[in-house]
Amino acid sequence: MNGECKLDYREADITHAERMKEEANIHFSAKRYAEAIDCYSKAITMCESSSTKPQNFAAYYANRSFAHSKTEAYGYALADASKAIQLDPKYLKGYYRRATAYMSLGKFKEALRDYEVVVKALPNDKDANRKYTECNKMVKRLAFEKAISVEDSKSVSEQIDIESMSIEDDYNGPCLENDKVTLDFMKELIKTYREQGKLHKKYAYKILLDVKKYLEKQPTLVHINIKADEKFTVCGDIHGQYYDLLNIFELNGLPSDTNPYLFNGDFVDRGSFSVECIFTLFGFKLLFPDKFFMSRGNHESVTMNRMYGFEGEVKSKYSVEMANLFTEVYNWLPLAHCINKRVLVMHGGLFSKDDVTLKDIENIYRNRQPPEEGLMCDILWSDPQDAPGRSSSKRGVGVQFGPDVTKKFIELNNLDYIIRSHEVKANGYEEAHDSKCITVFSAPNYCDTMGNKGAFITLEGHCLKPKFTTYTAVPHPPVKPLMYANSLVNLFC
Repeated sequence: MNGECKLDYREADITHAERMKEEANIHFSAKRYAEAIDCYSKAITMCESSSTKPQNFAAYYANRSFAHSKTEAYGYALADASKAIQLDPKYLKGYYRRATAYMSLGKFKEALRDYEVVVKALPNDKDANRKYTECNKMVKRLAFEKAISVEDSKSVSEQIDIESMSIEDDYNGPCLENDKVTLDFMKELIKTYREQGKLHKKYAYKILLDVKKYLEKQPTLVHINIKADEKFTVCGDIHGQYYDLLNIFELNGLPSDTNPYLFNGDFVDRGSFSVECIFTLFGFKLLFPDKFFMSRGNHESVTMNRMYGFEGEVKSKYSVEMANLFTEVYNWLPLAHCINKRVLVMHGGLFSKDDVTLKDIENIYRNRQPPEEGLMCDILWSDPQDAPGRSSSKRGVGVQFGPDVTKKFIELNNLDYIIRSHEVKANGYEEAHDSKCITVFSAPNYCDTMGNKGAFITLEGHCLKPKFTTYTAVPHPPVKPLMYANSLVNLFC
């Protein structure tokens, strides 16, 4: 009798888990990914606590893997897909999901191996063959680029001859004045971009070369001094959402000597107006070099730009040469800014080891692509977590750090708190770790799907207490996000 009761209980658990999974599927279809992940997790917990597992248990993990991918938690997605494969080595969707996570992390060889498994099992499946073919092309392309690269070759910036570029008679966009960016030029550039016009390539190249020359002289950690009565604005990710960038300037005023800004990385990718965003930001950097600041984000990198649209957009609007020049410029962006020696601002977060000082950050060699571990990796990729200590990153790169890690870091470096970006937040910002770790994200309705607000932070020099301004997305021309992304991204999204 007791055995029958236990069996009934287990069967009830499995039935409940199945219902929870179906509820998660409904959330997923409605693009409520956080709710979907929560329901999948509850369903998995129910199944794990029972000695009887549903026949399709691997699907629970594969579904949650896909939901994690949608929230850019590729590390979690990878772990869930691998668990699905462990549970059922013949479950092909597990290989699909793991390949998706590998692709998102730029691990193309690993993704190709998973696609090979699917194609071998389903040789006539058109979707599987298309993904395998595209991934194989990427692997071969990277191998070819590596083979022809020559370490001693000239940089792109050294090979550009601006003087030979002529301005066509029918060009009616903004023009540099004596080769310099002026306020009138910036206002005209904003107007031109708002109307979907284009900056002439001669001026675009000039801006990039001038920005590169300036950034080369800057330290990896830039110290910013705000006067007692001065307002200072910190913005988070923009991700190519140009019309939302203009809305920030509408709400908070254009950058100026009396209205300084810091944009905290991820200016490009995903949004399909990344070129417009970056030239507007670089223009203001040249116009107000001591009052307009830019930190590097994890998306200012070759792998991310290649996958999520910026490289394709630059090639479409300008040239391969310019895309390569952007890589050289991004390598020189500072990795962090410290405001009045009290507030540290960086894109990702804190580190996989203790006792990191501001001096250690200053000493990071930054003129390179982000490595997969170490201080530079962490500062671009890491995220806070509620639990104490550290854990593996949900993204598969960097680390997650708890409130005790934040507390120790700010005490060691005599800081009040840190500001970082890197994560979508429903209200555009979040105060965590006893308000010592603040996240700001400035791209509302991210990718036209997330429904989040955007936000920026304003500080006043006399107290540096953060004030948050939130806003919703504004209309933009009918160009979809990821319009210029690698074909593989659109295949697995």
